[in-house]
Amino acid sequence: MFTRVRRLGRDLVTSPLVSPDETGEITAAAIARLAGVGRAAVSNWRRRYPQFPQPVGGTRSSPTFSRIAVEAWLAATGKAHQLATAGRTETGTQSLDGASSSDDEHCESSWRSSETTAERGVADLTAGQMMARAMVSLLPRSTSASAEDADAPVVLDPACADATRLMAVADRFGDHLRLVGQEADEPTAATAALNLRSAAHDVSYEIHVGDSLLDNRLSRYLGTAAAVVCDLPSDHSRWPSAGLAADPRWRFGTPERRDGELAWVQHCYAFLRPGGVAVVAMSLRMCVQPSGRHVRAALVQSGVLREVIALPRGFGSLSDAQLCLWVLRRSGGTVAPPAVRMIDVSGVETGAEVPQDFAAWQQLFANADGSFSRSVLREDLLDGDTELLPSRHVTPVEVRAEDLSGVTARLQAVYARIGRGLPSFVSPAGSARHDYVTVAELERSGALTILSRDATPRAGDLLLRTMGRPPVVATGTAADDSGVAQVVELDASLLDGDVVAMFLRAELAALPVANTLGAPSREDLRRCRLPRMSRAEQRRYGEEFRRLRELADALQTLATVSENVIEKTVHGLISGVLSPGAAHDEETD
Repeated sequence: MFTRVRRLGRDLVTSPLVSPDETGEITAAAIARLAGVGRAAVSNWRRRYPQFPQPVGGTRSSPTFSRIAVEAWLAATGKAHQLATAGRTETGTQSLDGASSSDDEHCESSWRSSETTAERGVADLTAGQMMARAMVSLLPRSTSASAEDADAPVVLDPACADATRLMAVADRFGDHLRLVGQEADEPTAATAALNLRSAAHDVSYEIHVGDSLLDNRLSRYLGTAAAVVCDLPSDHSRWPSAGLAADPRWRFGTPERRDGELAWVQHCYAFLRPGGVAVVAMSLRMCVQPSGRHVRAALVQSGVLREVIALPRGFGSLSDAQLCLWVLRRSGGTVAPPAVRMIDVSGVETGAEVPQDFAAWQQLFANADGSFSRSVLREDLLDGDTELLPSRHVTPVEVRAEDLSGVTARLQAVYARIGRGLPSFVSPAGSARHDYVTVAELERSGALTILSRDATPRAGDLLLRTMGRPPVVATGTAADDSGVAQVVELDASLLDGDVVAMFLRAELAALPVANTLGAPSREDLRRCRLPRMSRAEQRRYGEEFRRLRELADALQTLATVSENVIEKTVHGLISGVLSPGAAHDEETD
């Protein structure tokens, strides 16, 4: 029987990759071990891909599948390479007195070009995780290894925090590379090592402790990294320039004390080998600050700076910050392009709209109308203060007065119809107090069943979701694949799904949620209470809940459209495309 050998300190621990019956049926958990992914990934495959093998046994909450059919599906969908790496040995561990390292005797000399994109939905990700995926997706699909490379290409994060960005690298490129990071905070560095050790891919890694800018434990990687990804630490704004004035890393100019970010961006660049790419998160301030002009100009003039991408507010590790991504490439013998791409995605409605894969970025770079992307000649950027704010160079699509008038008229009509349809209710004739029953009691009576998280939701099931989002009733569509924490099967003859979802929403809101997913545990769920209602009374409440939900969705859409119209109008007035119309003399309440 095949086993995975995992090195933990000095101990070797073996665990089965598949069930004992290697030619028969396997569980979802065994499929996850076989493919080298998490159990949630298998659950997502079942929902997303109709061709995924159907269960051949077990129960709905714990189904089993044909091992032969699963392996065939993995091969047909391009995921079969994960079978070859599922038995890889020597997984990294931490040793925080110096370095945390791992060695892989089977590392290849080139960075795998096939992408192993993470199987988590965007709705499951934090803003920091979404930015990590966006940063990593800007890296080229493959990086050729130089002749002297004896090991796998290195991807490095000199301020790695909890290794979120390094894990995104592993998710995209698999384990045929070496991940290297340094983190100033020792407990956070320990978390980074733990995260990488627990990742789906048995990737080779090392994590060092210390401030890499001032105490560089990664110096042996200077000039050797295939890629660098870095979101600067929160205390980067000042740095002791006096002690580092002659440092060879400052090849584009010694930054002023208040321009710590320009020290970090050159620090990141110093690790790149010829042809290597660095993606560094920078503040908007550093794109225009006069004291940093000489460094910005040198980066532009040399052709090292290739793209500047403005991100939406709150997209990253800090909820109120607005950042830019600077994409740098070290010359590999090719002539640098004559222009710097300026990309502005700061105006997208949600962070989920920021591209998360390489092809999407390429499509955005090719945007012909200039509304999101524009190539600016280096000589034009150097004429003045070398301001790198994309908003100064990208021209949004202009709106005409007649277009706005038509949209405004339609909005007025919709608002009038919604106003006439707002709900009206009456006080109850009797007592407003309900008799309650717990979810645990309903489970014992068979009115509902709390299924395994791996269970595929069916239309009418109740879905409890991650990140503090309210419960919803499953629709039986792809929309159900959105951060599912618990699946509850309801007996439709006894319970109305919308009634259960709404009353549970209030119950769960009052519960403290301690886990990192922001989702209730099974024990929490079983303690929740629901009112005792007849099926007819549930039907009345359910119809009102559904109508109110539809009204809330409509109002949210109207608010978004209205805000967009106002923003376009303001921009039109400022840019001169529009002029003020007739005064509004009517009184408004």
